[in-house]
Amino acid sequence: MADPDFAFDREALSRALELMGGKSEGGEGAPSMPAEMPELGLGGQATLDFLAPAVLGKASALGDATAFAHMDPPTPWITWATTLWNASVNQNLLHPATAPTAREIEHRVIDWLTPFFGMSGGHMVPGSTIANLTALWAARECAGVKEVVYGESAHLSVGKAAHILGLAARPLPCGPSGALVPKAVPEDLRHTALVLTAGTTSTGAVDDLSLCGRAAWTHVDAAWAGPLRLSQAHAHVLSGIEGADSVAVSAHKWLFQPKESAFVLFRDAARAHDAISFGGAYLAAPNVGVLGSHGATAVPLLATLLAWGRQGTATRIDALMAAASELASLILSHDQLELLAMPQTGVVVWRPKRTDLTEPLFAAMPPGSCSVTNLGGERWLRNVAANPNFELDAFATAMEVALRGLGIR
Repeated sequence: MADPDFAFDREALSRALELMGGKSEGGEGAPSMPAEMPELGLGGQATLDFLAPAVLGKASALGDATAFAHMDPPTPWITWATTLWNASVNQNLLHPATAPTAREIEHRVIDWLTPFFGMSGGHMVPGSTIANLTALWAARECAGVKEVVYGESAHLSVGKAAHILGLAARPLPCGPSGALVPKAVPEDLRHTALVLTAGTTSTGAVDDLSLCGRAAWTHVDAAWAGPLRLSQAHAHVLSGIEGADSVAVSAHKWLFQPKESAFVLFRDAARAHDAISFGGAYLAAPNVGVLGSHGATAVPLLATLLAWGRQGTATRIDALMAAASELASLILSHDQLELLAMPQTGVVVWRPKRTDLTEPLFAAMPPGSCSVTNLGGERWLRNVAANPNFELDAFATAMEVALRGLGIR
């Protein structure tokens, strides 16, 4: 007899959607989780009602009008639907037999994206931490690199990857914007992987991509800014990326995907994939890269790109770049605030001229509206243009209220 918990339950799924529709309600009444696994279960629908106030009601509201703090966007509804589809069929891309269509979809979406970066192929990974590790693994196997050099503003995953792979790690100085100082790059890079960042975490700075090709292997960590390549207005910001040997992009940032969605691309994908592939008696096809069993994260990504097209995707990115510029201009117009620099990739860094008020101002702003970063030992406020629902007027009003409360006019 079939187990009903593994069957399509329209009533229960409708209840889940109903709870999603009211996800901003009930956060204060979120229950405490049992300290131990219960002996007897609550049942499916009762569990949904029990968990909703915590999982939905107390989640960070990434799509609120003033949410502009992190590189974590809200997600479009089509990703909710396709992620639910994924969960219902539970495909495993390790095996062609358990993911015939899902594997094809991943190949297709990679084929769509590679031309924007001048690459020939690649594969999906859970995030750019794994993408960076995979790329440097390929660099070690294909180019025989023995060390990794990168700007000190690079993501911590770069140094972590070097450590895991047994490669020497050498961080290099960066300028005030957070970009790598080109003159600091060593002349002799014959046994070196050079990692350039396209969109540093703290400031959104882009390293000089004309350095691509200088080393035995060049990898560009474009986790944040990579999707600018889809924008005709802003693709030039990443000019030179096509000279890299590998590129990492996080789709769960500026392609608005659920966690965990990213991809690593290679200029010579066949060679790179061959170098990082393993077989096994139980495998019908080689296992490429770090992951073994993994799910069909390409399905929501392909669905989003299919629904929006390049133009729809670029329109949203362009609007966010404009919002970041408008916010920067607003800060520049206030004689009691200072801006680090005009945003290059949608990251705005600023603070009060009275630097002792930086933390109090952060505390006075609405939750999720700002984050804080350390630059040169000093604290700055940071905004990230990842939320298509952002409203500058709402943010500006909240900022003025917070400034007045601190006696800043």
